[in-house]
Amino acid sequence: DAELKGLSEQYRIGGIRRLTRMIDRRSRRPGASLYLVANSVGKTIAGNVEDVPGNVLAQPDSRLRSIPYQRFGDDSDDHHMAMVRVFELPGGYRVLVGRDIGERERFAEIIRRSMFWTLALMVVLGLASWLFVSRRVLKRIDSVAATSQQIIAGDLSGRLEVTGTGDEFDRLADSLNDMLDRIERLMTGLKQVSDNIAHDLKSPLTRMRNRVESALSGNHDERQYRATLQDTIDDADQLIRTFNALLSIARVEAGSSDAPFSTVDAATIAADVADLYEPAADEAGVSLSLDAGQPVTLPANRELLSQAVANLVDNAIKHTASAENDGQSHTVQVAVSQSGGEIRLVVADNGPGIAGADHARVTERFVRLEESRTKPGVGLGLSLVSAVAKLHGGRFVMEDNKPGLRAVLILPRRAPEADGG
Repeated sequence: DAELKGLSEQYRIGGIRRLTRMIDRRSRRPGASLYLVANSVGKTIAGNVEDVPGNVLAQPDSRLRSIPYQRFGDDSDDHHMAMVRVFELPGGYRVLVGRDIGERERFAEIIRRSMFWTLALMVVLGLASWLFVSRRVLKRIDSVAATSQQIIAGDLSGRLEVTGTGDEFDRLADSLNDMLDRIERLMTGLKQVSDNIAHDLKSPLTRMRNRVESALSGNHDERQYRATLQDTIDDADQLIRTFNALLSIARVEAGSSDAPFSTVDAATIAADVADLYEPAADEAGVSLSLDAGQPVTLPANRELLSQAVANLVDNAIKHTASAENDGQSHTVQVAVSQSGGEIRLVVADNGPGIAGADHARVTERFVRLEESRTKPGVGLGLSLVSAVAKLHGGRFVMEDNKPGLRAVLILPRRAPEADGG
């Protein structure tokens, strides 16, 4: 409408010549509209449209309508579509102004085609994702569910599948398998402890019952009754000590010991334990010596650390005293040293020692080697030492002393990190 009004004004000002010059100049612009000026008989005078239907110019009525047309200089037989208006000027001249709508239709076609291919691609990707999820992810989830059901059924040997791809599922499976390994070891240890408790406590309980039954079945004097009661109390005390040791180990392994950590001197602890056991060592014919130089401080639970060192010294004295040393003296040495960030509490003896294959086994609860069956104890001393070492962030190792055994408690000089559970 604006162009029609403008062109009419140009014709009013300068006539047909001014109008044709104006249309000729506008026709050459990039992206120009469609222009056509024809005389009363339909002959083209100016414009960029070569051919339109004859009735378009014959009936100028200024209506907006869609027509086919052919551009000027276009040798192809293709006809384009345009929206045009036609009006008549004084003198019988006709002026056509319009816009090509083929580009709009082509754009709409491009959009339709793009939408089609986009939807097709979405469908393909959706199917591919579904296949991936169903065949890979859901398969792994089904594997986890199957393993869980196996474990729930009581088979703790089940483990999650690890494909070796190193993806998130493999990392999760590795972590869960480590957890399952730990749980299986704990359950196996619990079963062994239960079996050992039943085995090792059955004998003293049976002795107590038989002793009391024998006392009740006969006529004894007061002295015999007192002796029977005293023996029964001794066995009961041994049972109480056993359960107290079990509770101590359980608390230490759980990190729930009531005694707090403080800065202690390992050399002082070793000296106190050596002084405590020196009379027992002299009575057993064992030479107990101490090698502790400068103070060696570390964050620790004093009571638990003292108990661990005492257990090692007590074991060394008992086993060394009964060993045959071919005329050599029986010796037990307690030493404290430090190297870098570690402190080593060593109890070494020249007794029978422990075979290397049994080093790991003797730290389990109630485990006693055959040569120790005739000596007092229930097999919990080294278990407590190992638990104390882990509580302090250290480790307990045994080495061959050639002859004898070197029991080494290795502890860090810094406080262990909180376990969170």
